[in-house]
Amino acid sequence: MKKLARAIAALAALTAGMLTAQNITGTWQGTLNAGKELRIVMKVSTTDADTLKALFYSIDQGGQPLPSGAVTKQGTAVKITVPGIGGTYDGKVTADGNSITGTWTQGPNPLPLNLARATAETAWTIPEPPAPVKPMRADKSPSFEVATIKPSNPEAPGKAIRVNGRNFSTLNTTVNDLIVFAYGVHAKQIVGGPPWMESDKFDLAGKPDGEGAPSIQQWKEMIQKLLVERFQMKFHSDKKELSVYAITVAKTGPKLTKSEADPNSGPSLFFRGLGMLPARNATMAELAGVLQGAVLDRPVADQTGIAGRYDFQLTWTPDQFQFSGMGVRISPPSDDATAPPDLFTAFQQQLGLKLESAKAAVEIMAIDKVVKPSEN
Repeated sequence: MKKLARAIAALAALTAGMLTAQNITGTWQGTLNAGKELRIVMKVSTTDADTLKALFYSIDQGGQPLPSGAVTKQGTAVKITVPGIGGTYDGKVTADGNSITGTWTQGPNPLPLNLARATAETAWTIPEPPAPVKPMRADKSPSFEVATIKPSNPEAPGKAIRVNGRNFSTLNTTVNDLIVFAYGVHAKQIVGGPPWMESDKFDLAGKPDGEGAPSIQQWKEMIQKLLVERFQMKFHSDKKELSVYAITVAKTGPKLTKSEADPNSGPSLFFRGLGMLPARNATMAELAGVLQGAVLDRPVADQTGIAGRYDFQLTWTPDQFQFSGMGVRISPPSDDATAPPDLFTAFQQQLGLKLESAKAAVEIMAIDKVVKPSEN
């Protein structure tokens, strides 16, 4: 009987360990060496639909939460995407369920990131996010009070343009990237200029003059001024027929909700993951600008004739040709029947609009002069 009791106890302990390994919900933490050591915290929980979701925190960089995209677990293998920064975590859970051995990928070079399950006693403290900054006056035309521009570290992964309150920064951005952001054009609408405009990469950091947090439009105006002052950029506008994606109204008519927000407050068009675009107070031209700036490989022309600002949600499964401008590599879509539709189908089903290939005369920026930036 004693042998049987010990066997049952051993089996119970083994089963408990297996169940722990299968359950990855909870808090995990580890250190990423990305030129300097960064402490990473990952919190995994379940959604109302009983799927997994995660929040990542880089607590040495301010501790702002970064929501995950897809979280998949097959056996001991775990894969988590973080679309907001083009990151992916791949790992394997150990047999005792208390560690994950894995790699973090944000760009071409994966980095080791091993995570340990945290307890109330061992968990690192996540700093409180900073208090929100009041908005800058809408009639203010700010400039950078101070701005530093330096060549990017060639080993630093990813590419990003970040706005955080009164702080603006970029990582691995070319002059063409800055022009795309500042002027709302597609890279194919930039013609002329030296080859280094699309090859040399820079990191930029700056703060505005005046008080308050600038709007996105005010940040764009500041980058326009910086391109003139520090890169001595000069250009003229012209028209040229290009291959584009045209947004038109589908036969069913638009499925858009008229926004009740202040029309002067500007839009909210920020990705919550690759293929997840909630829009608030947005025009059709602003939607076209976001798609051509981040998602598609050619300019996007608004040909809907729809005026005004609208609220809508656009959710789709990206293909491997989308988001390449953000330095993101997407695997070919799976055969998952529950996955959202492709972008073109989603446009019709969710917005009552069509996104089609076309030829159109669009405005181009012809670069007359640009020089490498002055020393800081």
